[in-house]
Amino acid sequence: MNRLMDREDNISIIIAGMFAVIIGLGVARFAFTSLLPSMLSDYLTITFAGVLASLNFAGYLSGSILSIFIKDINQKVLLFRGGIILAIFSTIVLAYSTNDTVWVIARVIAGFAGAMAFVVGSAIVMMKLKMQSKTKAMGIHFSGIGFSILTTDLISRYVLSSNGTWQDSWVVLTFFAAVLSLYSMYILSFDKKVNQNTVKHKFDTKIFTPFVIILIMAYFAEGVGFVVQATFLPDIINNLPGLEGYGNLTWTLVGLAGIPSCIIWMRLAHKYGSVNIIIIALFLQMIGILIPTFTNNLYLNFLSGIFYGGTFVGLVALFMNLGGQLAKHNPVVLMGALTTSYGIGQVIAPLYSVYFIDLYGNYDYALYLTAFIVLGGILLLLFAKRFQTDKSL
Repeated sequence: MNRLMDREDNISIIIAGMFAVIIGLGVARFAFTSLLPSMLSDYLTITFAGVLASLNFAGYLSGSILSIFIKDINQKVLLFRGGIILAIFSTIVLAYSTNDTVWVIARVIAGFAGAMAFVVGSAIVMMKLKMQSKTKAMGIHFSGIGFSILTTDLISRYVLSSNGTWQDSWVVLTFFAAVLSLYSMYILSFDKKVNQNTVKHKFDTKIFTPFVIILIMAYFAEGVGFVVQATFLPDIINNLPGLEGYGNLTWTLVGLAGIPSCIIWMRLAHKYGSVNIIIIALFLQMIGILIPTFTNNLYLNFLSGIFYGGTFVGLVALFMNLGGQLAKHNPVVLMGALTTSYGIGQVIAPLYSVYFIDLYGNYDYALYLTAFIVLGGILLLLFAKRFQTDKSL
Protein backbone atom coordinates (compact mmCIF):
# COMPACT_ATOMS: atom_id res chain seq x y z
CA MET A 1 0.00 0.00 0.00
CA ASN A 2 2.86 2.38 0.80
CA ARG A 3 4.25 1.92 -2.70
CA LEU A 4 0.88 2.73 -4.27
CA MET A 5 0.81 6.10 -2.49
CA ASP A 6 4.43 6.94 -3.27
CA ARG A 7 4.63 9.60 -5.97
CA GLU A 8 8.11 8.42 -6.98
CA ASP A 9 7.37 4.72 -7.23
CA ASN A 10 7.29 3.39 -10.80
CA ILE A 11 4.27 1.16 -10.15
CA SER A 12 2.15 3.99 -8.77
CA ILE A 13 3.22 6.25 -11.67
CA ILE A 14 2.19 3.67 -14.28
CA ILE A 15 -1.15 3.03 -12.56
CA ALA A 16 -1.88 6.76 -12.28
CA GLY A 17 -0.99 7.21 -15.93
CA MET A 18 -3.37 4.44 -16.98
CA PHE A 19 -6.11 5.99 -14.84
CA ALA A 20 -5.54 9.27 -16.69
CA VAL A 21 -5.93 7.46 -20.03
CA ILE A 22 -9.18 5.88 -18.84
CA ILE A 23 -10.52 9.32 -17.85
CA GLY A 24 -9.28 11.31 -20.86
CA LEU A 25 -9.87 8.76 -23.61
CA GLY A 26 -12.23 6.20 -22.11
CA VAL A 27 -14.79 8.42 -20.37
CA ALA A 28 -14.33 11.62 -22.40
CA ARG A 29 -14.15 9.90 -25.79
CA PHE A 30 -14.75 6.17 -26.24
CA ALA A 31 -17.73 5.89 -23.89
CA PHE A 32 -19.63 7.93 -26.49
CA THR A 33 -19.13 5.11 -29.00
CA SER A 34 -20.24 2.48 -26.52
CA LEU A 35 -23.44 4.41 -25.71
CA LEU A 36 -24.13 5.48 -29.30
CA PRO A 37 -26.77 2.79 -30.08
CA SER A 38 -28.76 3.72 -26.96
CA MET A 39 -28.50 7.46 -27.66
CA LEU A 40 -29.54 6.94 -31.28
CA SER A 41 -32.71 5.19 -30.12
CA ASP A 42 -34.24 8.19 -28.36
CA TYR A 43 -32.13 11.35 -28.75
CA LEU A 44 -29.31 11.59 -31.28
CA THR A 45 -29.58 11.38 -35.04
CA ILE A 46 -26.75 9.70 -36.91
CA THR A 47 -25.89 13.01 -38.57
CA PHE A 48 -25.63 14.89 -35.28
CA ALA A 49 -23.61 12.01 -33.80
CA GLY A 50 -21.13 12.33 -36.67
CA VAL A 51 -20.87 16.08 -36.19
CA LEU A 52 -20.28 15.62 -32.45
CA ALA A 53 -17.56 13.06 -33.16
CA SER A 54 -15.86 15.40 -35.61
CA LEU A 55 -15.96 18.28 -33.12
CA ASN A 56 -14.62 16.04 -30.37
CA PHE A 57 -11.62 15.17 -32.51
CA ALA A 58 -11.18 18.83 -33.44
CA GLY A 59 -10.93 19.60 -29.72
CA TYR A 60 -8.45 16.77 -29.27
CA LEU A 61 -6.38 18.02 -32.21
CA SER A 62 -6.16 21.54 -30.77
CA GLY A 63 -5.11 20.18 -27.40
CA SER A 64 -2.53 17.85 -28.92
CA ILE A 65 -0.88 20.64 -30.89
CA LEU A 66 -0.86 22.92 -27.85
CA SER A 67 0.73 20.23 -25.70
CA ILE A 68 3.62 19.77 -28.11
CA PHE A 69 4.82 23.33 -27.56
CA ILE A 70 4.43 23.42 -23.77
CA LYS A 71 7.91 22.59 -22.51
CA ASP A 72 7.79 23.54 -18.83
CA ILE A 73 6.84 20.48 -16.78
CA ASN A 74 5.16 22.60 -14.10
CA GLN A 75 2.81 24.04 -16.74
CA LYS A 76 2.20 20.53 -18.00
CA VAL A 77 1.03 19.47 -14.54
CA LEU A 78 -1.43 22.39 -14.42
CA LEU A 79 -2.73 21.59 -17.90
CA PHE A 80 -3.03 17.91 -16.98
CA ARG A 81 -5.09 18.66 -13.89
CA GLY A 82 -7.26 21.10 -15.82
CA GLY A 83 -7.83 18.46 -18.50
CA ILE A 84 -8.90 15.85 -15.95
CA ILE A 85 -11.41 18.27 -14.39
CA LEU A 86 -12.77 19.32 -17.79
CA ALA A 87 -13.16 15.68 -18.83
CA ILE A 88 -15.32 15.06 -15.76
CA PHE A 89 -17.52 18.14 -16.13
CA SER A 90 -17.97 17.73 -19.90
CA THR A 91 -19.23 14.21 -19.22
CA ILE A 92 -21.77 14.95 -16.50
CA VAL A 93 -23.55 17.62 -18.59
CA LEU A 94 -24.47 14.92 -21.13
CA ALA A 95 -26.57 13.22 -18.45
CA TYR A 96 -28.68 16.28 -17.66
CA SER A 97 -29.00 18.21 -20.91
CA THR A 98 -30.54 17.53 -24.30
CA ASN A 99 -29.68 20.96 -25.63
CA ASP A 100 -27.77 20.58 -28.90
CA THR A 101 -25.56 23.61 -28.24
CA VAL A 102 -24.57 22.29 -24.83
CA TRP A 103 -23.64 18.94 -26.36
CA VAL A 104 -21.57 20.60 -29.07
CA ILE A 105 -19.61 22.64 -26.53
CA ALA A 106 -19.25 19.66 -24.20
CA ARG A 107 -17.81 17.39 -26.90
CA VAL A 108 -15.29 19.99 -28.05
CA ILE A 109 -14.18 20.51 -24.44
CA ALA A 110 -14.06 16.75 -23.89
CA GLY A 111 -11.75 16.39 -26.89
CA PHE A 112 -9.42 19.10 -25.61
CA ALA A 113 -9.53 17.57 -22.12
CA GLY A 114 -8.65 14.17 -23.57
CA ALA A 115 -5.49 15.58 -25.13
CA MET A 116 -4.47 17.16 -21.83
CA ALA A 117 -5.09 13.94 -19.91
CA PHE A 118 -3.47 11.62 -22.46
CA VAL A 119 -0.77 13.56 -24.32
CA VAL A 120 0.33 15.79 -21.44
CA GLY A 121 -0.24 13.04 -18.91
CA SER A 122 1.99 10.70 -20.90
CA ALA A 123 4.77 13.32 -20.88
CA ILE A 124 4.52 13.58 -17.10
CA VAL A 125 4.62 9.78 -16.75
CA MET A 126 7.69 9.65 -18.98
CA MET A 127 9.49 12.26 -16.89
CA LYS A 128 8.61 10.76 -13.51
CA LEU A 129 9.56 7.16 -14.28
CA LYS A 130 12.84 6.19 -12.63
CA MET A 131 14.37 3.49 -14.82
CA GLN A 132 17.14 3.20 -17.36
CA SER A 133 14.91 2.04 -20.22
CA LYS A 134 11.36 3.39 -20.21
CA THR A 135 10.20 1.71 -23.43
CA LYS A 136 8.51 -1.30 -21.79
CA ALA A 137 6.93 0.86 -19.09
CA MET A 138 5.51 3.27 -21.66
CA GLY A 139 4.22 0.28 -23.63
CA ILE A 140 2.25 -0.73 -20.54
CA HIS A 141 1.07 2.86 -20.17
CA PHE A 142 -0.23 3.00 -23.74
CA SER A 143 -2.04 -0.29 -23.22
CA GLY A 144 -4.28 1.89 -21.07
CA ILE A 145 -6.03 2.88 -24.31
CA GLY A 146 -7.38 -0.65 -24.64
CA PHE A 147 -8.25 -0.69 -20.93
CA SER A 148 -10.07 2.63 -21.37
CA ILE A 149 -12.32 1.14 -24.04
CA LEU A 150 -12.90 -2.06 -22.08
CA THR A 151 -13.66 -0.52 -18.68
CA THR A 152 -15.99 2.23 -19.90
CA ASP A 153 -17.82 -0.22 -22.15
CA LEU A 154 -18.33 -2.71 -19.33
CA ILE A 155 -19.62 0.04 -17.03
CA SER A 156 -22.01 1.33 -19.69
CA ARG A 157 -23.28 -2.16 -20.48
CA TYR A 158 -23.78 -2.97 -16.80
CA VAL A 159 -25.87 0.17 -16.24
CA LEU A 160 -27.98 -0.50 -19.34
CA SER A 161 -28.46 -4.17 -18.45
CA SER A 162 -29.65 -3.07 -14.99
CA ASN A 163 -32.54 -1.18 -16.61
CA GLY A 164 -30.63 2.09 -16.50
CA THR A 165 -30.68 4.68 -19.28
CA TRP A 166 -27.81 6.13 -21.25
CA GLN A 167 -28.17 9.21 -19.01
CA ASP A 168 -27.60 6.98 -15.98
CA SER A 169 -24.50 5.60 -17.68
CA TRP A 170 -23.04 9.08 -18.05
CA VAL A 171 -23.65 9.72 -14.34
CA VAL A 172 -21.93 6.48 -13.30
CA LEU A 173 -19.03 7.12 -15.69
CA THR A 174 -18.60 10.63 -14.25
CA PHE A 175 -18.45 9.26 -10.70
CA PHE A 176 -16.00 6.57 -11.82
CA ALA A 177 -13.77 9.19 -13.48
CA ALA A 178 -13.92 11.44 -10.41
CA VAL A 179 -12.72 8.61 -8.15
CA LEU A 180 -9.83 7.73 -10.48
CA SER A 181 -8.89 11.39 -10.84
CA LEU A 182 -8.05 11.78 -7.16
CA TYR A 183 -5.30 9.18 -7.38
CA SER A 184 -4.10 10.21 -10.83
CA MET A 185 -3.74 13.90 -10.01
CA TYR A 186 -2.03 13.13 -6.69
CA ILE A 187 0.60 10.79 -8.13
CA LEU A 188 1.28 12.66 -11.39
CA SER A 189 2.52 15.80 -9.70
CA PHE A 190 5.64 16.97 -7.90
CA ASP A 191 6.32 17.84 -4.27
CA LYS A 192 8.02 21.05 -5.32
CA LYS A 193 8.50 23.14 -8.43
CA VAL A 194 10.78 21.44 -10.94
CA ASN A 195 13.65 23.49 -12.31
CA GLN A 196 13.91 22.65 -15.98
CA ASN A 197 16.09 24.06 -18.73
CA THR A 198 14.00 25.37 -21.59
CA VAL A 199 15.16 24.08 -24.95
CA LYS A 200 14.32 26.19 -27.97
CA HIS A 201 13.54 24.20 -31.09
CA LYS A 202 14.25 25.76 -34.43
CA PHE A 203 12.19 25.07 -37.50
CA ASP A 204 14.42 22.86 -39.63
CA THR A 205 13.09 22.27 -43.15
CA LYS A 206 15.80 19.65 -43.77
CA ILE A 207 13.82 17.06 -41.84
CA PHE A 208 11.00 17.24 -44.41
CA THR A 209 12.53 14.80 -46.88
CA PRO A 210 10.33 13.07 -49.49
CA PHE A 211 10.20 10.06 -47.16
CA VAL A 212 8.97 12.17 -44.22
CA ILE A 213 6.37 13.98 -46.34
CA ILE A 214 4.95 10.65 -47.53
CA LEU A 215 4.98 9.39 -43.92
CA ILE A 216 2.88 12.41 -42.88
CA MET A 217 0.41 11.71 -45.69
CA ALA A 218 0.18 8.05 -44.67
CA TYR A 219 -0.56 9.09 -41.08
CA PHE A 220 -3.49 11.13 -42.38
CA ALA A 221 -4.81 7.89 -43.93
CA GLU A 222 -4.49 6.17 -40.54
CA GLY A 223 -6.37 9.05 -38.88
CA VAL A 224 -9.25 8.33 -41.27
CA GLY A 225 -8.95 4.57 -40.74
CA PHE A 226 -9.06 4.98 -36.99
CA VAL A 227 -12.02 7.29 -36.58
CA VAL A 228 -14.90 5.71 -38.53
CA GLN A 229 -14.96 2.55 -36.44
CA ALA A 230 -14.05 4.54 -33.32
CA THR A 231 -17.27 6.50 -33.83
CA PHE A 232 -19.76 4.05 -35.31
CA LEU A 233 -18.60 0.43 -34.85
CA PRO A 234 -21.35 -0.77 -32.44
CA ASP A 235 -24.04 0.74 -34.65
CA ILE A 236 -22.40 -0.68 -37.79
CA ILE A 237 -22.63 -4.20 -36.33
CA ASN A 238 -26.16 -3.67 -34.95
CA ASN A 239 -27.37 -2.68 -38.43
CA LEU A 240 -26.22 -5.94 -40.03
CA PRO A 241 -29.05 -8.49 -40.54
CA GLY A 242 -29.11 -10.95 -37.66
CA LEU A 243 -26.49 -9.11 -35.61
CA GLU A 244 -28.76 -6.71 -33.76
CA GLY A 245 -27.49 -6.34 -30.21
CA TYR A 246 -23.97 -7.65 -30.91
CA GLY A 247 -22.46 -4.20 -31.50
CA ASN A 248 -21.39 -3.62 -27.92
CA LEU A 249 -19.85 -7.08 -27.61
CA THR A 250 -17.79 -6.32 -30.70
CA TRP A 251 -16.72 -3.05 -29.08
CA THR A 252 -15.66 -5.00 -25.97
CA LEU A 253 -13.41 -7.13 -28.20
CA VAL A 254 -11.88 -3.91 -29.55
CA GLY A 255 -10.79 -3.01 -26.03
CA LEU A 256 -9.45 -6.49 -25.28
CA ALA A 257 -7.46 -6.58 -28.52
CA GLY A 258 -6.09 -3.10 -27.92
CA ILE A 259 -4.55 -3.89 -24.53
CA PRO A 260 -1.51 -5.93 -25.72
CA SER A 261 -1.32 -4.51 -29.25
CA CYS A 262 1.14 -1.69 -28.64
CA ILE A 263 3.72 -3.94 -27.02
CA ILE A 264 3.38 -6.59 -29.74
CA TRP A 265 3.65 -4.19 -32.69
CA MET A 266 6.60 -2.31 -31.18
CA ARG A 267 8.51 -5.57 -30.68
CA LEU A 268 7.80 -6.58 -34.27
CA ALA A 269 8.93 -3.16 -35.50
CA HIS A 270 12.19 -3.50 -33.58
CA LYS A 271 12.83 -6.83 -35.28
CA TYR A 272 11.52 -6.26 -38.83
CA GLY A 273 11.54 -2.47 -39.27
CA SER A 274 8.85 0.12 -38.50
CA VAL A 275 7.79 0.80 -42.10
CA ASN A 276 7.25 -2.88 -42.89
CA ILE A 277 5.20 -3.44 -39.73
CA ILE A 278 3.14 -0.27 -40.27
CA ILE A 279 2.21 -1.55 -43.74
CA ILE A 280 1.11 -4.90 -42.32
CA ALA A 281 -0.91 -3.27 -39.54
CA LEU A 282 -2.62 -0.91 -42.00
CA PHE A 283 -3.50 -3.87 -44.23
CA LEU A 284 -5.12 -5.73 -41.32
CA GLN A 285 -7.01 -2.58 -40.38
CA MET A 286 -8.27 -2.21 -43.96
CA ILE A 287 -9.54 -5.81 -43.97
CA GLY A 288 -11.31 -5.18 -40.68
CA ILE A 289 -12.99 -2.08 -42.10
CA LEU A 290 -14.29 -4.01 -45.12
CA ILE A 291 -15.60 -7.11 -43.32
CA PRO A 292 -19.02 -5.61 -42.37
CA THR A 293 -19.59 -4.58 -46.00
CA PHE A 294 -19.56 -8.12 -47.42
CA THR A 295 -20.76 -10.42 -44.63
CA ASN A 296 -23.06 -10.55 -41.65
CA ASN A 297 -21.28 -13.58 -40.23
CA LEU A 298 -21.03 -13.01 -36.49
CA TYR A 299 -17.52 -14.36 -36.02
CA LEU A 300 -16.05 -12.54 -38.99
CA ASN A 301 -17.49 -9.29 -37.65
CA PHE A 302 -16.03 -10.08 -34.25
CA LEU A 303 -12.75 -10.43 -36.15
CA SER A 304 -13.37 -6.98 -37.63
CA GLY A 305 -13.43 -5.56 -34.11
CA ILE A 306 -10.31 -7.50 -33.14
CA PHE A 307 -8.44 -6.26 -36.22
CA TYR A 308 -9.44 -2.71 -35.40
CA GLY A 309 -8.56 -2.82 -31.71
CA GLY A 310 -5.41 -4.77 -32.43
CA THR A 311 -4.06 -2.18 -34.88
CA PHE A 312 -5.08 1.39 -34.09
CA VAL A 313 -3.20 1.74 -30.77
CA GLY A 314 -0.11 0.10 -32.19
CA LEU A 315 -0.18 2.28 -35.31
CA VAL A 316 -0.11 5.47 -33.26
CA ALA A 317 2.91 4.19 -31.35
CA LEU A 318 4.62 2.98 -34.54
CA PHE A 319 4.18 6.25 -36.44
CA MET A 320 5.19 8.45 -33.51
CA ASN A 321 8.19 6.27 -32.67
CA LEU A 322 9.34 6.35 -36.29
CA GLY A 323 8.84 10.13 -36.39
CA GLY A 324 10.95 10.49 -33.26
CA GLN A 325 13.73 8.39 -34.79
CA LEU A 326 13.71 10.46 -37.98
CA ALA A 327 13.63 13.81 -36.18
CA LYS A 328 16.33 12.77 -33.68
CA HIS A 329 17.14 15.81 -31.50
CA ASN A 330 14.48 18.12 -32.96
CA PRO A 331 11.18 16.22 -32.72
CA VAL A 332 8.71 19.02 -32.00
CA VAL A 333 8.01 20.21 -35.55
CA LEU A 334 7.76 16.72 -37.04
CA MET A 335 5.60 15.46 -34.17
CA GLY A 336 3.38 18.50 -34.68
CA ALA A 337 3.09 17.80 -38.41
CA LEU A 338 2.25 14.13 -37.81
CA THR A 339 -0.30 14.96 -35.13
CA THR A 340 -1.95 17.60 -37.31
CA SER A 341 -2.18 15.28 -40.30
CA TYR A 342 -3.67 12.50 -38.18
CA GLY A 343 -6.08 14.95 -36.53
CA ILE A 344 -7.33 16.32 -39.84
CA GLY A 345 -8.18 12.78 -40.91
CA GLN A 346 -10.07 12.28 -37.65
CA VAL A 347 -12.12 15.45 -38.15
CA ILE A 348 -13.01 14.77 -41.79
CA ALA A 349 -13.96 11.09 -41.62
CA PRO A 350 -17.13 11.32 -39.45
CA LEU A 351 -18.47 14.09 -41.69
CA TYR A 352 -18.21 12.16 -44.96
CA SER A 353 -19.50 9.07 -43.14
CA VAL A 354 -22.79 10.69 -42.13
CA TYR A 355 -23.14 12.10 -45.67
CA PHE A 356 -22.98 8.60 -47.18
CA ILE A 357 -25.19 7.15 -44.43
CA ASP A 358 -27.88 9.75 -45.14
CA LEU A 359 -27.51 9.23 -48.90
CA TYR A 360 -27.54 5.42 -49.04
CA GLY A 361 -29.11 4.41 -45.73
CA ASN A 362 -26.22 2.18 -44.62
CA TYR A 363 -22.54 2.31 -43.68
CA ASP A 364 -21.16 0.47 -46.71
CA TYR A 365 -20.02 3.41 -48.80
CA ALA A 366 -18.47 5.18 -45.83
CA LEU A 367 -16.52 2.01 -45.11
CA TYR A 368 -15.53 1.59 -48.77
CA LEU A 369 -14.08 5.09 -48.88
CA THR A 370 -12.34 4.63 -45.54
CA ALA A 371 -10.74 1.37 -46.68
CA PHE A 372 -9.70 3.03 -49.95
CA ILE A 373 -7.98 5.84 -48.06
CA VAL A 374 -6.17 3.34 -45.81
CA LEU A 375 -5.11 1.47 -48.96
CA GLY A 376 -3.75 4.78 -50.22
CA GLY A 377 -1.65 5.01 -47.07
CA ILE A 378 -0.28 1.50 -47.70
CA LEU A 379 0.63 2.34 -51.30
CA LEU A 380 2.27 5.58 -50.20
CA LEU A 381 4.47 3.74 -47.72
CA LEU A 382 5.42 1.10 -50.31
CA PHE A 383 6.43 3.97 -52.59
CA ALA A 384 8.23 5.73 -49.72
CA LYS A 385 10.56 2.77 -49.26
CA ARG A 386 12.31 4.00 -52.43
CA PHE A 387 13.38 7.14 -50.52
CA GLN A 388 14.19 5.35 -47.25
CA THR A 389 17.87 5.95 -46.50
CA ASP A 390 17.96 3.95 -43.26
CA LYS A 391 16.63 0.48 -44.14
CA SER A 392 16.63 -0.53 -40.47
CA LEU A 393 13.69 1.80 -39.73
